Amino acid sequence: PAGCRMWTLAWLGIASLCLGPAWAVPAKEERRKAEKPKADHALYENLDLDNYDLTLDNYGEILDLSNYEELYDYGDLAPKIEVGTLAPRPKDPVALPDLGTPPETLKLQPQTTAGPIHPAPIPAQGLPSCLLCLCIGTSIYCDDADLEHIPPLPPETTYLYARFNRIGTIRASDFTGLKKLKRIDLSSNFISWADADAFRLLPSLQELILPENRLTALPELPRSIIRLDARLNRIPSTGLRPEAFRDLKQLQFLHLSNNQLDYIPAPLPESLRSLHLQNNNIQTMHEDTFCDSQDHSQIRRALEDIRLDGNPINLSLFPNAYFCLPRLPTGRFF
Repeated sequence: PAGCRMWTLAWLGIASLCLGPAWAVPAKEERRKAEKPKADHALYENLDLDNYDLTLDNYGEILDLSNYEELYDYGDLAPKIEVGTLAPRPKDPVALPDLGTPPETLKLQPQTTAGPIHPAPIPAQGLPSCLLCLCIGTSIYCDDADLEHIPPLPPETTYLYARFNRIGTIRASDFTGLKKLKRIDLSSNFISWADADAFRLLPSLQELILPENRLTALPELPRSIIRLDARLNRIPSTGLRPEAFRDLKQLQFLHLSNNQLDYIPAPLPESLRSLHLQNNNIQTMHEDTFCDSQDHSQIRRALEDIRLDGNPINLSLFPNAYFCLPRLPTGRFF
């Protein structure tokens, strides 16, 4: 019996030595689990998780986005993209230009009409006006083209528009040979001088439009003129030739407002329908300015539009000057 007891004790000692490490592993794991909640609680003990409700009302209080761009710089994270051409690269390397060639070795080849690219057609008349301006049929449009003089015009020109330029002088040679020219519009230029014969030799000219310039004198006009508009210039009465409009039997519209005229430029042709002289310095008139004082049966039915407002003249002082008119002039009657 004593031998059996000793043998049993020996087996128990050996079993305790083998099972001791196995029991120690679960014990360490349990201690680690017990310590982890304490550490986690220490990390989050300053956060009030019970009130951490993210809504639109407290979004700005919980998250501070004022320095969001300073905290995060995504420039380094953006992928590097190499921008190139969308055209396919030529497969033949010989087709690429040699960038290393010195500039002096590059020579321009003379243009030939035999090549596939033909030069732009030149107008039949070969004049620069259709290169500087727009030519549509027989009308030339040179508006706002920064011109300082009137360009040479095709001989078939009928209408010329050269408004809003810097033209300062009109020469007699500017319109030489233009027998079909009917309208000239040079509004809003810097014209201060026009040769005496600049327009006189144009047999078809009907409309001469020259407002908003710096003219101090009117040149001689052709007898074909129907409309003359020289408003907003600096023309005094001495800038008009004596009886300048008497022989213009087709003149219907004479507009000389906003100038420096001292008197009405009589005699006026019977064909006149509209006379605008407002905003000048006209102070008086003769009784036969509009009507023939010797012929009381005269009636000028055509002259229905006379503007004299803006002048220092009292129209009521000349009652006998209007008896032949269909209506009284516009102006001051007191």
